[in-house]
Amino acid sequence: MASTDDTTLNPGGMGYLDTRASKVLKVYLPLGAFVFVLLFPFYWMGITSFKPNNELLSREGNPFWVASPTLAHFHKLLFETSYPQWMWNTLLVSVVSTFASLAASVFAAYAIERLRFSGAKHVGLAIFLAYLVPPSILFIPLASVVFQLGLFDTRLALILTYPTFLIPFCTWLLMGYFRSIPHELEECALIDGASRWQILTRIILPLAVPGLISAGIFAFTLSWNEFIYALTFVSSSEIKTLPVGVVTELVEGDVYHWGSLMAGALLGSLPVAVIYSFFVEYYVSGMTGAVKE
Repeated sequence: MASTDDTTLNPGGMGYLDTRASKVLKVYLPLGAFVFVLLFPFYWMGITSFKPNNELLSREGNPFWVASPTLAHFHKLLFETSYPQWMWNTLLVSVVSTFASLAASVFAAYAIERLRFSGAKHVGLAIFLAYLVPPSILFIPLASVVFQLGLFDTRLALILTYPTFLIPFCTWLLMGYFRSIPHELEECALIDGASRWQILTRIILPLAVPGLISAGIFAFTLSWNEFIYALTFVSSSEIKTLPVGVVTELVEGDVYHWGSLMAGALLGSLPVAVIYSFFVEYYVSGMTGAVKE
């Protein structure tokens, strides 16, 4: 009886023993260190992009602050290079590759998880294992295919090769989310005369929106940041994507245009950051559904 009264008076359990100093030591200090390590590279990238060249090359003054901010690096990036075209190429390739990969992954994940054919689990495992193959190995045979098809130095080469590493993980992610949807809904629809296509489009996909958004964000982020394929299959400056264009066009031999490099990296990271900020709840929900058993 006494233990019950103690629990009623102290619903927080032993939490009343935690002092403010203990909370600072156990929670706020580690959290602050994590945030600092996470955000400091972005801070350094930001101040470098606004520093004039004389401050970048000078050893005097405060290296963690900008004394005389300038937009010269952004002006050079936007008006003296092909950066806007690189941005458009990256956006086009990423969006098309993401939608194509999602379409293929939806059909593959639905077939593996809901049609219950023989060997479905082994097929799902094989698809996931395909994701573990590093792109640094795949780009060698893919380069031969791209050359034989006459797609070298085109955006289509990237659009067709990016799904090779997007589809396996998106399929595995959607398999986990489709697995969490009750089979009774599908069985009731079959009894009512619904076709597989109607079940997929009217029942499964509306319930799997968080998983689709999570897979879409993942695919878009990988496409946006991809470097090896874009470096191998594209050589013209007007066809390059952001990661390749910034590195190859703003580095001249042993001369690094640090201000423009950091400005390009800063502008290039904004689209992905905006997407994550808007869909972070769906992303977490999708990842949670993917790891359910």
